[in-house]
Amino acid sequence: MISTATPLSTTPGIHTRNLNLWYGSFQALKEVALDIKPGIVTALIGPSGCGKTTLLRCFNRINERYGNVRTTGEIAVLGKNIYDADVSLSELRKAVGMVFQRPNPLPISIRENVLFGVRVHVKRGAYGRGELDAMVESALRDVQLWDDVKDKLKKNALHLSLEQQQKLCIARLLPLKPRVILMDEPCSALDAEGIERIELLLQELRKRFTILIVTHNMAQARRAADECIYMLLGRIVEHDATMKIFHNPREKETEMYVTGRYG
Repeated sequence: MISTATPLSTTPGIHTRNLNLWYGSFQALKEVALDIKPGIVTALIGPSGCGKTTLLRCFNRINERYGNVRTTGEIAVLGKNIYDADVSLSELRKAVGMVFQRPNPLPISIRENVLFGVRVHVKRGAYGRGELDAMVESALRDVQLWDDVKDKLKKNALHLSLEQQQKLCIARLLPLKPRVILMDEPCSALDAEGIERIELLLQELRKRFTILIVTHNMAQARRAADECIYMLLGRIVEHDATMKIFHNPREKETEMYVTGRYG
C-alpha cells in the first residue's frame, strides 16, 4: 500500500525505468526512465502528441480506464511499485491526486466539493461535523480560497470564477492527504491574472508535495518549474534544471523546441 504519510525525502517521488505504453498497436511511450524529485515542481514539455499527458496518467493508472492499453516496465511512487498486488487503485489515487486541464467542480456546494473524496473513500461517520469543518477550512486556506468563500460554503461551486474553480479542484484533493499532485495544463482555461495566482500557489504547494505539471506554455515552465522534462515522439530527450534546459540544453532537439524552431 502507498502511504499518504510518507515524508518528503531524497527518495524520488516518482521513479520509472523501461516504461513503455501502447494504445493498441501504436506505441505512445518508449523506454521512459525518470526520477522526479519531491518538494519541487517538475514540468513536462514538448509538442502536441509527444506523450506528455499519457505519461502523466501512468502515475495514477488512469490510462487503464481506456480500452486496449498495454504497459510494460517499472513505475514506483514514493518507493512503492504501483503494480504490486497490494496496491489498490483507490489507495493509489488518494496518494496521487490529479488536476485536469479544465476545472471540473461538481455541481454541488463548495463545502461538499472539498469533502467529496472523504465521502467516497472514508467510512461514513468516521469524522464528526467539527472535524469535517476543519478539513474544509484547512484545504481552502491551503489554496488561498478561504477568505473568498468562507461565507458561501453552501453555494453551488459552479458559480465560482474559473480560477476559483481550479483552486477548489486542488483543495478537493487535500483532505485525502496526497503526496503527489499531477496537473494537466492546469492554467489553460485561465486569464493572465488567474495564471499568475495559480503559479504562486504552486510555489507554496511544492514545499509539501511532489508536483508534476504538463504545460505547452514555455514562459510558464520557466516561471513555475524547478526542473523540466522535454519529450518528443514518446521518448525523454532531456531532463534537467529549468534554467539549464532553457539556456544550455545538452540536446539539439531541446534547443530547437525551447527556442521556438520546432513544435
